[in-house]
Amino acid sequence: MKNLVSIPIFFLLTTLAFSQNAKVTGTVTDNNKKPLFGVNISLVNTTKGTQTNKKGHFEISTSENGNHTLSISHLGYRTKEVSITISKNQTTKLGTIVLVEGNEILNEVIVQGERRNKFSRKKTAYVAKLPLKDIENTQVYSTITNELLQSQVVTNFDDALKNATGVERLWASTGRGGDGAGYYALRGFSVQPQLVNGLPGLTNGTINPANIERIEVLKGPSATLFGNAVSSYGGLINVVTKKPYIGTGGELSFTSGTYGLNQIVGDFNSALSKDDNLYFRVNTAYTSEQSFQDAGFRRSFFVAPSLSYKVNNRLSFSFYGEITQSEQTNPTFLFLNRSAPTASSNLEELGYNNKLSFTSNDLTLENPTQNYRIEMDYKLSDTWQSQTLLSKSSTSTKGYYSYLFDLGILEGDTYSRFISKQNANTQTTDIQQNFIGDFNLASLRNRIVIGLDYFNATETNNNTGFAFYGNVTPNGGSNGDNPFTPEIEDTSFPLSTSGVDAVLESQDVSNIKSKFHIYSLYASDLIDITDKFSAMVGLRLDHFDNEGDLANPNDDFDQTTLSPKFGLIFQPIKDQLSIFANFQNGFTNVAPQLVGNPDAGPQTLQTFDPEQANQIEFGLKANLFNNRLNATISYYDIKVKDRVITDPSSPFNNIQGGEVVSKGFEIEINANPIQGLNIRAGFSNNDSETTESDNTEILNRRPLEAGPETLYNFWANYEFQEGALDGFGMGLGFNGASERFAINYESTGEFVLPSYTIANASVFYQADKYRIGLKVNNAFNKEYYTGWTTINPQMPRALLANISYQF
Repeated sequence: MKNLVSIPIFFLLTTLAFSQNAKVTGTVTDNNKKPLFGVNISLVNTTKGTQTNKKGHFEISTSENGNHTLSISHLGYRTKEVSITISKNQTTKLGTIVLVEGNEILNEVIVQGERRNKFSRKKTAYVAKLPLKDIENTQVYSTITNELLQSQVVTNFDDALKNATGVERLWASTGRGGDGAGYYALRGFSVQPQLVNGLPGLTNGTINPANIERIEVLKGPSATLFGNAVSSYGGLINVVTKKPYIGTGGELSFTSGTYGLNQIVGDFNSALSKDDNLYFRVNTAYTSEQSFQDAGFRRSFFVAPSLSYKVNNRLSFSFYGEITQSEQTNPTFLFLNRSAPTASSNLEELGYNNKLSFTSNDLTLENPTQNYRIEMDYKLSDTWQSQTLLSKSSTSTKGYYSYLFDLGILEGDTYSRFISKQNANTQTTDIQQNFIGDFNLASLRNRIVIGLDYFNATETNNNTGFAFYGNVTPNGGSNGDNPFTPEIEDTSFPLSTSGVDAVLESQDVSNIKSKFHIYSLYASDLIDITDKFSAMVGLRLDHFDNEGDLANPNDDFDQTTLSPKFGLIFQPIKDQLSIFANFQNGFTNVAPQLVGNPDAGPQTLQTFDPEQANQIEFGLKANLFNNRLNATISYYDIKVKDRVITDPSSPFNNIQGGEVVSKGFEIEINANPIQGLNIRAGFSNNDSETTESDNTEILNRRPLEAGPETLYNFWANYEFQEGALDGFGMGLGFNGASERFAINYESTGEFVLPSYTIANASVFYQADKYRIGLKVNNAFNKEYYTGWTTINPQMPRALLANISYQF
C-alpha cells in the first residue's frame, strides 16, 4: 500500500518541479548574421548548459531564479557574457547575440541592438594579462569607453583622460625629445601614457583619439606585470586600439570648432579574403588647430592599419600599426624659480596675460611617431594558450623647443627665454612570450599567466645646447638684458628661425647615444579557493642592464629586482559585489654613486638596491541591478622607500633612507538607471608628503608632482528612446580640482594655483546611419590653470560641431 501511495507522490513532485522550470532562448550568429553551430552556452555558477543547433538557436531549461550571467563561447570568437533575469514559469528571450571574432575577451554584447551601461566596460585581458572581469580582479582601474568619448565629442587625448577618476594633467605635451608626451598626476605621482594594447607604445607628441577603443588607467604600482619602464608608482595608462572584425563597415566623421579646429576621421573595415579569414581595418585622421593665445598651432596626420588572420580555430595572427606625422609649436608655459622666492606669490600679483604665447608660428617642432605590434595566438589545449608579442616604437623630435624660466636674477617677475634646436630619437623593442592557462588543480580553479619579457630602449640626442634668447614679463613686456652678463643690454631677439639659428651657432651640438635592456620573468595566478573567495599572487624577476652613454663605459651598471604582488577578493554576492584587498609593488633602478672624501684619497663607487614603492589597498566593487550600476570604492596607502639621500653622519656618503607617503581614497560610479540615460562620476582625495629626506627644501611638504588633493568629474548623457524626440539627446557634466602648489619649497615658499570647476554640455541627434552633435567646453568661460613648478593656462570656452556617418 505504501508503494502505491509513493508512486503518485513521486509523479506529483516531479510535475511540480518541472512546472517551476524557466527557459532561456536565443540565437547566436557571427558579424555577417550567419548562424553559428556548436556554440557553448552555459549559465555561470550552475551545471546548466547547452550548444546551439545548425540554425544557431539554443534553449536552456532551469529551475534557477533571479539575476544570472549567461556565458557564450566558441573557438576563434570573443567570449560574451549576458546579464539576464530568470523568473519561474517564464521564458527569457534574448533574441540575436552576435559573436565577434578575436582573441581579447570583451564585455560588449550586441543583444537586440542595445547594451546597458555604455560608459562601463569592465572586462579586459590587459590589466591582469588574463581575461578577467573587474569584479574578480584585485586591482583598481578606470575604463574610458569609445561611447563615452563619442558622447563628449572628444577630439584630443587630454580631454579623454578627464573622465578617469583621480587623474589631472600636470602639463601638456611639449614635443621635446625624450619625454615630450603629456604628464599626468595619478595617486600622488607623475605618469605618462606609454602603453598601447598592453605593450610599450611611445610618443613625444599627443595621442590621436581616432583609433581609441578605450583607455584603461591602472591604479597603483604595477611593476609585477608591466615592469618599471612604462609605469609609475601611481599607476599606468594603457590605450586599447580598434581592431578588425568580421564584416564590412565603417564611419566618416568631421568635427569643427573654435580656435580653428578641424578634424576629419575615417574608419573602414573589410575582408581581404573571407575564405582565408583575413580582415583589414584602417583608422585615419587629420587634425588642424590653432591656439587660443596670440600664436600657436598643431597639425597632425594619423593612420592606423590593422590586420587579423585566423589560420584555423587554434592559430591566429594580428598586426597593428599607428603612424603619426605632426607639427606644433611647443607650449611656452612659465617655469617658476625652484631655489628662490618669485616676486609674486599668486596669479593676482603676477598679472599674467594668458592670451600671450611668448612664441611664434615660425618656431615649430615635428614629432613623427611609429608604433607597430605583431601578435600570434595559439591554442595549445583546452586549458592552455600561447601568446607571442612583438612591439616596436620610434618617436622623434625635430625643430625648436623653448621655455621661460624665472632665474631670480633680474628684478620683478622677469622670465628668461631659453631655446634649443632639437634633433632626438627614441627607439624601443619589446618581445613577450606568455602562456595563459585556465585549469583545476586539486579542485581549485587556477587562471595563470607565465611570461618572458625583453625590453630595449635606445635614445639618440643630437640637440644643441640651450641659448639665452631674451626676457619677458607675464603681462607682455620684453627686453634683451642677458642675466649672465654684468652690463645692461638691449639686444633684439626676433622670434624667427633665422634669428634663433644665428644665436644657436655658438652652441655645442650633443652627440649622445644611450641604451638599456630589461630581461624579465613573471607569473601571476588567480586561485578560486571557493566559489566566492579568490587569491591572486604574482612575482616578477627583473634584470636591468644599463649601457648608458655608449661612448662612456664608466656609466654602465646592472641591477636585479624581485617585484611581488598579492591580492584577496571575496564576493558575498557572486558577480555583483566583491570586497578586495591588494599589495602591489613598483621599483626604480638606482645608479651607483661615488662616495668618500676626495681630500682623503680616490672616491669609491657605491652600489644601491632599487628604490621600492609598496601599496596596500582595500575596497568594494559592485555590479548591481543587472549591470545598471558599476561602482568602485577604494582606500590606498603607498610608501616609497630606499630613496638615496646624503648620510646624516657623513656628507661624503649616501644611504637609502628617503621616504614618500601617498594615501587617499577614490570613488567611481557608472550607472544606467533607465534606458537611454548613462552617468559617469568620480571623486578622489590624495594626501602626499615627503617624510624622510636630506633635502630640507621638500621635507614634510607635498610633492609638486602629486597635483591637487581633490579631483572630481561627472558626465550624464540621455537619449530619448521613443516618440517625436526619438534619437535626440543631451549631455551635461563638469570637472574640477582643488587648489594645488605650483611651487612649494623651503626657500621659495608657496605659489598656489586656485581651485576650479569647469562645466560642459552637448546636444545631439542619433539616427540609424548618422549622428549630429554640438558640444560646448568650459561653458562659463572659466579662467583656470594647471602646473608642476609651472603655470599652464587652460582652454577657455570652445564650441564644437560634429557630424558622422556610419556605413
